[in-house]
Amino acid sequence: MTIKLNFPQPSARPGEAPDFSQLKIPEPGLLPVPPLDMSAEDSRPYANGLIRVLDDEGNAVGPWAEYLGEEGIDDALLQGLRDMLKMRAIDKRMLNAQRQGKTTFYLQCTGEEAIGCAFQRQLVKGDMNFPTYRQQSLLIAADYPLEMLFGQFYQNENDPLSGRQLPTLHSARDYGFFTISGNLGTQYVQAVGWAMASALTGHDNIAAAWIGDGATAASDYHSAMVTAAVYKPPVVLNVVNNQWAISSFSGTAGGSASTFASRGVGYGITSIRVDGNDFLAVMAATKWATARARSGHGPVAIEWLTYRVAAHSTSDDASVYRPKDEAEAWPLGDPVERLKKHLILRGKWSEDRHKQGEAEIMDEVIGYQKASEALGTFLSPQMLSPTAIFQGVYEEMPEHLRRQRQEMGA
Repeated sequence: MTIKLNFPQPSARPGEAPDFSQLKIPEPGLLPVPPLDMSAEDSRPYANGLIRVLDDEGNAVGPWAEYLGEEGIDDALLQGLRDMLKMRAIDKRMLNAQRQGKTTFYLQCTGEEAIGCAFQRQLVKGDMNFPTYRQQSLLIAADYPLEMLFGQFYQNENDPLSGRQLPTLHSARDYGFFTISGNLGTQYVQAVGWAMASALTGHDNIAAAWIGDGATAASDYHSAMVTAAVYKPPVVLNVVNNQWAISSFSGTAGGSASTFASRGVGYGITSIRVDGNDFLAVMAATKWATARARSGHGPVAIEWLTYRVAAHSTSDDASVYRPKDEAEAWPLGDPVERLKKHLILRGKWSEDRHKQGEAEIMDEVIGYQKASEALGTFLSPQMLSPTAIFQGVYEEMPEHLRRQRQEMGA
C-alpha cells in the first residue's frame, strides 16, 4: 500500500459552480438553551450543531428566540440594523478611498457585520475585546467616534495612535478594544492572560478573544486553549469561520475534518457553534456566553459560521482562488437582509424606511470621511509635529530620548 498525504482542496475554484453541499445546515430552533454551567462534554451537540433563530421567511423561532425575550427587543434589533448599515457604508467608502490612493490599506468585514455588532452590544464597560483586523464592527457598536475611526484610517491629526499603527489596526482602550496585533493568534493568549488578571484582581469584567479559521492552525491558538482549559478564566474564545484565510480555504486549517467548535470540546472547554449571519442567533448566543463567563463558570468557545464576501484585503484579488459568484451561493444569506426581513415582519421596518435609513447613514459616514480627508490623507499628508515621535511610548521619558528631542529642537 502506498502512503499518500492529504492535500485539502475547496469544493470549487474560479470558473466552477460554487458548492456548499458539504455544510450541514440544520433547521432553526432545534437546540435548547442550556444551563450556564453546561460542561464541555454536554456541549458536544452544540459544537457539532448550529444555533439558529431566523427561518427562511424571517420569523424568529425556537427557545433561543424566547431566551432573548420581548422587553426592549425591537429597539435592540433596530439599533443592530443601523450598526450593520453603518459598518457596511464605511467598508464601501474606505474601499473606494484606498483605490483612490488616499490610504494604503484596508480590510472589509462585509457579510460578517452581525457578529461584531450583536456581540459588542452585550458587553459592559470594562470588558475587553482582543480583535483581529476584521472586527471594526465592534467599534461601531461601541459608538466609537467616527472622527477618530477615520483619523486612524488616514493617519492624520485625529488619529489617536499618531500614525504608529497600520491603517485599520485600531487601539481604543476606553471602548474595550485592545490594540490589534498584526500577527494573528497572539490576541488569543493576550485575552486569556487579561481574563486571568481580571479574576485575580477581583474584577467582574470578561475578555473576548477573536481569531479567524485560518489562524486556529497557529501555535498561539493552542497555547491559549490549554491555558483557558486549565485556569478557567472569564473569557469568550471566538473563531470567525468565514471560509477563507487569504487564499487558503478553511479545510487547510482542519475545517473539513470537524467543526472548529468541536476543538474546544477536545480541550475541555464548553463550546457552541452559531449561525453568524443570523443577528438574533448571534445576540442570543452572546447573551448566554457572556452571562456564563461573568457567572464564574469559566471559558466558552464559539464558532461563528459566516462567509467573507469581500477580498481578504485591498491587496488581495479573491477572483483568482474562488468563484466570483460564491458569496451569492452562501446558504446562510446576508445578515443585513435577514434582519431587515425580520423587522418588516414584526411591523417595525419597511422597504422605504430601509432605503431612507441607508441614505441617511451613508450621508453621515460621508460627512465624517470628508471632514477627516480635509485634515490629511496619504495623497495630501499634513505632517505632524516631530515631538509626536517621543510621546506615548514611555510613561517617563528616558534621558537619551530627552537629549535626542532637545537636539531636534522639538
